[in-house]
Amino acid sequence: MSDHQEHIVILPFLALGHMIPFIALAKKIQEKTSYKITIVSTPLNVKYLSSTIAKDSTNSNNISLVSLPYNSSEHGLPPNTENTEALPLKHMVTICNSTLSLKEPLKKLILEIIEKDGKPPLCIVSDTFMGFASEVARSCGTFNVSFTTSGAYGTAAYVSLWLNLPHLLAIDGVFKMPGFDDSCCFFSVDQLHPFMKLANGDDPWSKVLKSLLLPSFDSIGFLCNSVEDAEPMGVKAIKNLTKLPVWCIGPLLPQCMLKKSGKDSIFESRSDKDSIFESRIGKEHGLSPEECISWLNEHPERSVLYISFGSQNTISTSQMMALAMGLEESERPFIWVIRPPIGFDIKGEFRSEWLPKGFQERVSKSQKGLLVKSWAPQLQILSHSSTGAFLTHCGWNSVLESLSQGVPIISWPLAGEQAFNSKMLMEEMGVCVELTKWYSSDVDKEDVKKVVEIVLGESGKGKEMKEKANEIGMCVRDAVKEEGDFKGSSVKALDDFISTLLCRRNMSS
Repeated sequence: MSDHQEHIVILPFLALGHMIPFIALAKKIQEKTSYKITIVSTPLNVKYLSSTIAKDSTNSNNISLVSLPYNSSEHGLPPNTENTEALPLKHMVTICNSTLSLKEPLKKLILEIIEKDGKPPLCIVSDTFMGFASEVARSCGTFNVSFTTSGAYGTAAYVSLWLNLPHLLAIDGVFKMPGFDDSCCFFSVDQLHPFMKLANGDDPWSKVLKSLLLPSFDSIGFLCNSVEDAEPMGVKAIKNLTKLPVWCIGPLLPQCMLKKSGKDSIFESRSDKDSIFESRIGKEHGLSPEECISWLNEHPERSVLYISFGSQNTISTSQMMALAMGLEESERPFIWVIRPPIGFDIKGEFRSEWLPKGFQERVSKSQKGLLVKSWAPQLQILSHSSTGAFLTHCGWNSVLESLSQGVPIISWPLAGEQAFNSKMLMEEMGVCVELTKWYSSDVDKEDVKKVVEIVLGESGKGKEMKEKANEIGMCVRDAVKEEGDFKGSSVKALDDFISTLLCRRNMSS
């Protein structure tokens, strides 16, 4: 790559699940090019992110963080609310709308960079949900590239649904999704989040998401945190939908996740997710990697079910009760990251009354269950040879971590594009069984027991899923390999992305 110092400005959406892959992308570009990278966000988010950047001395010199002015109270949000973590659903539309207030401050920052550097940044890389950056880039003489932190399939389905509202033309609950090959891929209204079902173009969600997503099509291309060979249908759909180049540069995961850790192993490096969440909740919650490895070492290979619904989700009281009863009856060992249920402070103390009487004591005594409050070292758990399956909300960061380790998935989508991720994992990859959807569904302990036994089973569908998950795991790990003359597909894609930027710069100068 060029030795000439270039500058790239990076703009993530106001959600920790989006910021984590943005930090990983910044580090990856910086390692490859030595370019100057400026990550832009709001003051409190910059504060959380700064600890992550500072801990990595190899990259921190050329990666800087800049705050844009933002006052949540001015937008009708609770004080000091600058990301979606633990934000009640009623405020989600509001925080999405509030991001538009960052457009003029971003433009001002780019103009300051031009004055200081004597030229525009090489590009802006903005979140797909921050499409306004396309207009800012154009007005300042540079380019915008959209980065979707989700997978290709989930992104294509989510964006297409909100921009085209194809479910309004459903016949018997089934509809075609623009961008997807309608000869082999159909979608069901039942797969849609309640907000999506109600979307008609005039509702608040339709209006705000169209205003945020559509301008991202004015970028010069899309970066995707995925592997092209792992989800070819999704990559084809994004290309069909956007009519733009798509560079699959994932998985954006720590290098230490490229192989199983086995037993008695603790990663020396912490993930960006670990650093951010520890700065948010403190170390008094959760479980140390040492405790975690020690517990997992007591169980056979591929025998443990890991359960986590991501950083900002929880389930209802009745769902929690049914999940606990089903787990206990399955008699399979599990690690469960638990938080207070819907309707209670997700960051508050967990009460034993939300679980069956005596449940915590019984599973602890029998060594069948490990209940972890708020946070667990997910990277270490999924990479351990004793972990056999992952019950997850299907947030893309969690999906990638699971796939990279060849760990099959039990899905329970809760928001966003997660149901589309679940559909892809089941239908295209064959590595997943869906337990239920959303916060409002009825969950039966018998269903929990049945699904857990299928996925952790050593024959039939469970065996097939493990084999397919291992194949996908190899594909995902190979994509980011760079050894001798060999370059994985995602390494080549990142090279091509940077070459394209330099070529465009040269053509425009």
